[in-house]
Amino acid sequence: MDIKPTMPSNLKPYPTYKPSGVEWLGDVPAHWEVRRLKWVASLNPSKTEARTFLTADTPVTFLPMERVGTDGEIDEKVVSASGVWNGFTYFRRDDVLVAKITPCFENGKGACLDALSTEIGFGSTEFHVLRAGSSISPQFLYRLTTLAQFRHSGAEEMTGAAGQQRVPQAFVANYPLPIPPLAEQAAIVRYLDHTDGRIRRYLRSRERLIELLKEYRQAVIHEAVMRGLDPDVPLKPSGVEWLGDVPAQWEVRRLKHWVGINEAVLPETTDPDFDFRYLEIGAVGTGVLVEEPSTIRFAHAPSRARRIVKSGDTIISTVRTYLKAVWFAEEVNDALICSTGFAVLTPRRATAPKFVSYVVQNNAFTDRVTAESVGIAYPAIAESRFRSFHVCVPPLAEQAAIAAYLDKQTAAIDAAITRARREIDLLSEYRTRLIADVVTGQVDVREVAD
Repeated sequence: MDIKPTMPSNLKPYPTYKPSGVEWLGDVPAHWEVRRLKWVASLNPSKTEARTFLTADTPVTFLPMERVGTDGEIDEKVVSASGVWNGFTYFRRDDVLVAKITPCFENGKGACLDALSTEIGFGSTEFHVLRAGSSISPQFLYRLTTLAQFRHSGAEEMTGAAGQQRVPQAFVANYPLPIPPLAEQAAIVRYLDHTDGRIRRYLRSRERLIELLKEYRQAVIHEAVMRGLDPDVPLKPSGVEWLGDVPAQWEVRRLKHWVGINEAVLPETTDPDFDFRYLEIGAVGTGVLVEEPSTIRFAHAPSRARRIVKSGDTIISTVRTYLKAVWFAEEVNDALICSTGFAVLTPRRATAPKFVSYVVQNNAFTDRVTAESVGIAYPAIAESRFRSFHVCVPPLAEQAAIAAYLDKQTAAIDAAITRARREIDLLSEYRTRLIADVVTGQVDVREVAD
């Protein structure tokens, strides 16, 4: 059973404060210090210190960027020192890693290596390594590097070419930090480990709930579009392996004989000043738009912006990378064009438009698209192959009934998913603010930590 974390209501400010002299930090507890990071920690220590005791066969931890999370978690891989001595960043147990390249830095990739399984490790060259000095604990130093202000300020100081920008070592070295006494640092870390752990467990439970709801949504759609609404309906062999048995009164047709496919396109001679709304392939999720269409002029449009979308059409990605991109255009008031990475399905007279969208949302259908996709960089299904797909088609009245049923069922599931996502957003915002308030001394957790 999921238990929502109880948020602390007994946190109070410290008795007295003093100006920190740092604009973003404001006032700090009167007994705290404010020091630049380079005065409390060393940066990017040299691996030469390990030469005296490290041999070629010494087991060391290897942490490429993908093995370091945005929540402080690491996925250790142990290798021999000889394989990683050259060309990788050196660190030791109790060091703190901070990603320096965009977007890993902004996303919060980093970790405190206090529980590293080996004494020595090597990792991506895109990490800064911080080694805590005598006045700061590694755990508290790591918490300071997770502050949103640290990440925002670092992003503004990045240098380098677009897409390869990095946070300079000088920025990290000179960043001002609030430093409480060591005993108080330990209390803060203990409090945050406990509270933050409970919050993260609850966030994971919400994320798991969302995945289960998505799976349930798919199961509801699959059952309805493959078997209909009558659980006792007699079945017949479809003659198509992946369709299996289908209701006896349903027809099995090729997709091209049931709906129009890519029937309307912009001609190459379109007026250069013609403005339209454009749906790029990354703007569509499963059944929803994740981005609103952008307004674009034909003269400036990419060559793939050609397929016309009208009210009642369904669009589905035929590029495997974006396979779950399916959207039903219920009402289109202005010119709407989508990428040629979509197939546009236009309902015919004996077709309920919304039913088409549920058929192609079904995993059984999209799995076939995956199986038939070819190519390396952007594997996709050929239009001729897509047109020849078989679908099972109920009578028009039954299509409409199934679509109405699925509208109601999926709306309830989608509302539950939205609520869970809202919980995640609110609790994540709270978590970020709580950590910032605690490590900058805005609230006193010493008694609570005890």
